[in-house]
Amino acid sequence: MKRLLFLFLLVSPIFAFFISLCIGAYHIPLSAIVDMVVLKTLQLISGILAKITFGRIDFAVQIPYPSVYQTILFKIRLPRVILAMIVGSALALSGAVLQAIFRNPLVNSYILGISAGAAFGAALAIGLSLSLGVTPLAFVFAILAVFLTTSLAKIGGRITPVSLVLAGVIVNAFFSALTSLLKFLMEHEKLASVVYWLMGSFADADWHSVKIAFPVIFLGCLLVYLMRWQLNVLSFGEEAKIVGVETEKLKFAFIIIISLITAVSVAFCGIIGWVGLMIPHIVRMAFGPDHKTLIPLTITVGASFMVLADTLARSVATYEIPIGILTTILGIPFFAYLLRKTGGGWNA
Repeated sequence: MKRLLFLFLLVSPIFAFFISLCIGAYHIPLSAIVDMVVLKTLQLISGILAKITFGRIDFAVQIPYPSVYQTILFKIRLPRVILAMIVGSALALSGAVLQAIFRNPLVNSYILGISAGAAFGAALAIGLSLSLGVTPLAFVFAILAVFLTTSLAKIGGRITPVSLVLAGVIVNAFFSALTSLLKFLMEHEKLASVVYWLMGSFADADWHSVKIAFPVIFLGCLLVYLMRWQLNVLSFGEEAKIVGVETEKLKFAFIIIISLITAVSVAFCGIIGWVGLMIPHIVRMAFGPDHKTLIPLTITVGASFMVLADTLARSVATYEIPIGILTTILGIPFFAYLLRKTGGGWNA
């Protein structure tokens, strides 16, 4: 039974992908979705072969569906669904990795201040129209948030779970205050867009966002997947140093990867919290703490959860609910449950 559940969760993004493409203000049948995706893929393959062979191999592929279907699917829903899936994977993975590194089940990028730091950098770029760009500034301030959190949490050369969470609360409040100051100072035209953006949304998703975010997040997830067995070692804490593992270098490498994929996610979608807290624990409770299993399932379940949550956010009412609000509503009771269950310690 557990093996079947494992396989289902592993392939769940496929089902979530097609379900989300069907649902919307304008309904498109599932059969039409599958046909158009397959035919569009064949068109892309045909174009690539034509370029490689200088036109000697070129087979014409027509999509026999109304243009309104194609516009809604390929220009609106498909980039949004893909972006939601990769961001969901990134945020869920960040939580799983940080929980292993700091041996604290209540840690994720939101609590550590990474998301707030990245959001401040992105808001700085948008609000003041800085030429450096959103993603680079988001990444810089995400790294700064990590540095501040770990520096504040280090007491007597050690980082305890309680000090880490408290330091994260301080850093999160600091960057949130700076973001509020920016909102107070900026023009009204920019203020409305920044406020909505900070709530978290995929409404502005397009192929440009996907082209930038996908390779960064995919590479980050791939690196963590290939290094996932080392997270089991880091989970032992001080004992890992005894057997000669360079834990500080490993932690630094993981934090850089997590900060990058979180920064990219926040830069394009705003603050979407609690995903990194809920998803790793749901998977851990079902399959145990072994990161060889935990990491791939966290990636796939995170993708499925985010795209389904986004589908709910844009279809549950006549107007779109910012997804950051929806994930927070779901995350608060889950966080309270974990706090009561674990008592603030590593008890996964």
